[in-house]
Amino acid sequence: MYGDPSTIRKILTESGDTWAVVGLSSNERRAAHGVADVLQRYGKRIVPVHPKAETVHGEQGYASLADIPFEVDVVDVFVNSDLAGAVADEAVGIGAKAVWFQLGVIDEGAYDRTRAAGLDMVMDRCPAIEIPRLD
Repeated sequence: MYGDPSTIRKILTESGDTWAVVGLSSNERRAAHGVADVLQRYGKRIVPVHPKAETVHGEQGYASLADIPFEVDVVDVFVNSDLAGAVADEAVGIGAKAVWFQLGVIDEGAYDRTRAAGLDMVMDRCPAIEIPRLD
């Protein structure tokens, strides 16, 4: 399992409240849009990361993680598994504390590299499902 309950709880409650959501655009039909809304309702600051750098849910978007001019605590990844490893590596590079791969996003090599770099990581889970369970 790529995210034991204690790691899930730690990321959601202790890792910080600034979440870069990679793959988040203004397309309301995409899962990232709804998940970002839930994260905001639970007090997280979402930072849209998408090539279009659109403003979503009132937050300025950025084309890449490297373009974000402030610290990011958690990188939430909504891209295909074959692209996710590079995003995890970028998350390490910008000094994030944790990486969260969404449901269906799996890259075991990225998981191992990210954990080896000292970051917490969850894979194949959804924070919008997990965060209400903390109550």
